[in-house]
Amino acid sequence: MTREIASDPATEAPVPAADAAALVDDRRDPAEDPAGSPAVIDGVALARLYGEPLFALPQDLYIPPDALEIFLEAFEGPLDLLLYLIRRQHFNVLDIPMAKLTQQYLAYVDQIRTHNLELAAEYLLMAALLIEIKSRMLLPVRKADTGEEVEDPRAELVRRLVEYERIKLAAVRIDEAPRIGRDFLRAVVAMELSVAPRHPDVHISELQAAWNDILRRSKLHTHHRIARTELSVREHMSMILKRLQSARFVEFADLFDATEGTPVVVVHFLALLELTREGLVEITQAAPYAPMYVRLAFTAS
Repeated sequence: MTREIASDPATEAPVPAADAAALVDDRRDPAEDPAGSPAVIDGVALARLYGEPLFALPQDLYIPPDALEIFLEAFEGPLDLLLYLIRRQHFNVLDIPMAKLTQQYLAYVDQIRTHNLELAAEYLLMAALLIEIKSRMLLPVRKADTGEEVEDPRAELVRRLVEYERIKLAAVRIDEAPRIGRDFLRAVVAMELSVAPRHPDVHISELQAAWNDILRRSKLHTHHRIARTELSVREHMSMILKRLQSARFVEFADLFDATEGTPVVVVHFLALLELTREGLVEITQAAPYAPMYVRLAFTAS
């Protein structure tokens, strides 16, 4: 949407070739000529087109009348144009000089009607409202039948302008806030995490509680026969290893046979502790207070 288009009725004819060449040369970017070469090379070049010297003018050069348009301002609607005219001339928004404002507004509408009739329709509606307000202000003021003071015809327009300006300033502040993709970019780092399950460590108190439970059950099978028995820790270590080779996991309590009596259970427990110390077996637990399991700590070759 355009605010103001500078046009001249005198330009409704084709531009001469010499003037067109001058315009092409004036629009040359100085940054494209760092060496500062002269506009005329060897006294032949007449202009520059895209940085290249133009030595002869085209014979069929023609510029349409509406090819050169200067877009000075861009408005977002009639209220934006009114607010621009008011602020540019430092008018008091609460005491708008309707005659001068309407004249300037209509002058702008006349310009855009010649170029974009669809765009001008929205502005014509506001022009009709301004003319109505101006006409009402020229009429003598009559008091209402209730004795109350008559409302200013400009009150509704002032309210809309103040509200529009407030929203526009808020939009500017929001636009100035940092925006992703425009002011900064979001850092994205791809990481591959391989989390290995970590079983909880067996606490000494849990091992002691499991051992006390085995002793309690072994005492239920005590007998009064007294006999001397020679027990070997190494032999029981071999028994435990053979038992674990046939199963991947064996529950801690299943390694002990309570019917053999307390001495055998004690030696068997000592053998298990010795295997654990030597790193041949491991005692694991899936979760706190869960049953403990015994497994081999190596893979047999």
